[in-house]
Amino acid sequence: MSSIRSNGAAGPHDPTHDEQLAELPVAQLLRRLSDQASLLVREEVALAKAELAEKGKHAGRSAGMFGGAAVFGLYGVGALVTAAIVALSLAVATWLAALIVAIVLFALAGIAALAGKKQVQQATPPVPEQTVETVKEDVQWAKTRARTARQH
Repeated sequence: MSSIRSNGAAGPHDPTHDEQLAELPVAQLLRRLSDQASLLVREEVALAKAELAEKGKHAGRSAGMFGGAAVFGLYGVGALVTAAIVALSLAVATWLAALIVAIVLFALAGIAALAGKKQVQQATPPVPEQTVETVKEDVQWAKTRARTARQH
């Protein structure tokens, strides 16, 4: 952890700051602790919101891509139906053309589905991983700070 926190307060490696804190009354120290804890919680919540928004974007994209895959699949089914109808009524070249179109549409549906799967993998797990890591660092910093305060 660096010697300057994001809120500008001195961190655990500033001996001058430690001496200044040692001279403060307990009530003022507790007030400072409460203020800093509140600030820390607000910053962590903001970080979690930002991370979840990014994960939400990926989930939205994947839903759109799966929707696209469904549309192409539906067109493919429509083309196959058309091919069957034309094949029964004319028996030669028209149904073959419709079958080729159906194959192309199914190939597009497969590509869209694979792209959607990739987006889903990027969106999961929906946990703010960076926030979890920084909270762990903050807890470790607080423990170190408490130990040095007890030694003085």
